Amino acid sequence: MTKLQPVRGTRDFLGDFARCIQYIQDTTFSTARQFGFERIDTPIFEYTGVFNRAVGETSDIVGKEMYTFSDRGGEEITLRPEGTAPVVRALLSNSLTQQLPLKYCYYGPMFRYERPQRGRYRQLHQFGVEFFGVDNPCADVEILDLAQQILDRLEINASLHLNTIGDSQSRDAYRVALIEYFSKYRSELSEDSQQRLDKNPMRILDSKDLNDKHIAENAPKISAYLTASAAQFFEKVCEGLELLGIKYTLDPTLVRGLDYYTHTAFEFKSNNLGAQDAVLGGGRYDGLVQHMGGPAIPAVGWGMGVDRIALLLENRTFAKPTPIVLIVIGDYFSKAVQLAKAFREKGKVCEILYKTNPGKAFKDADKLGARFAIIIGEEETKTNTVKVKDLSLPQDHPQKERTMKNNEVLEMMCAEHA
Repeated sequence: MTKLQPVRGTRDFLGDFARCIQYIQDTTFSTARQFGFERIDTPIFEYTGVFNRAVGETSDIVGKEMYTFSDRGGEEITLRPEGTAPVVRALLSNSLTQQLPLKYCYYGPMFRYERPQRGRYRQLHQFGVEFFGVDNPCADVEILDLAQQILDRLEINASLHLNTIGDSQSRDAYRVALIEYFSKYRSELSEDSQQRLDKNPMRILDSKDLNDKHIAENAPKISAYLTASAAQFFEKVCEGLELLGIKYTLDPTLVRGLDYYTHTAFEFKSNNLGAQDAVLGGGRYDGLVQHMGGPAIPAVGWGMGVDRIALLLENRTFAKPTPIVLIVIGDYFSKAVQLAKAFREKGKVCEILYKTNPGKAFKDADKLGARFAIIIGEEETKTNTVKVKDLSLPQDHPQKERTMKNNEVLEMMCAEHA
């Protein structure tokens, strides 16, 4: 029989890696709450039109990467490839557009059919934030501050790369300039960039093809095509970052891969991930809500690649909680279950070791990292007591083993594990 394996581009979260992911989630959500962001969870699949309208037909996500299928009712469904479009859909379908401003944060799996490699999976995981209803550049500064604080708390060293892609008037003028420039090199561009030239030439700047990159080096810069208001908006974003002491690098080739972004675009990049160096990215998308059928609502947000963050934390150890272990000698498990329930009701981690051999049970206690083992046998059951062994002390220590009443051991353990 063929050995069962996970689907290519997916993986199981186990042991220390699972604890790392939990640590990332705890850090991101707790920090986001300090900024007033409320958790939102959307379904992992949506009607395909949600992404076709939001992400854009010219994007690689829609063109090449989406997991799309027809369900039994004949509806075309897509596993979510990114988090922003579902949150906007939730904003509209739950009639929340009259309650602005709104701040949401989320975590969950996303699905993209692309070549798996280090830091890139077909089932990837993202933490993201979306801020609706504020067109002030300080909102951009605020979510960048949130991103920087999360990375600092995770002890991730990543540099902020920053650009503006202007307002619609700026982009229209820039589009004309890019088409004029890249048209001279059409035959030298990659096949993908030749298609982008006709549909969305700004995305050529984001090409990973080395020859495309070389050609793009001398392409016009958007700074020359910004309207006065767009330039002023970006200037205020930069001033705000400087006021908070957040360092950044201006990157005129940085564009977002999705069609709905305007004004600020940014990425945090790490030098420790090789080619897949971006760990967090986002920007402003003032036109998306209206494009998806709602009113004109300004918005800004970002998504963080949890899988890549986990790679940067892979050499760290994430300790399991220290449990209280119960070792049963004989058939006295009912008392162990009662005592374990009492500990758990006090919020303590407690494990019953079901090995009938005491020696093997004590070995398991060592593996679990327990300090105290509570022993329950015939005598203890009769006298309503337990034996408590302090596994951290040497065998000849006078406090190595004590006999205590049930209520006493509960009180002591809760104090020891406070």
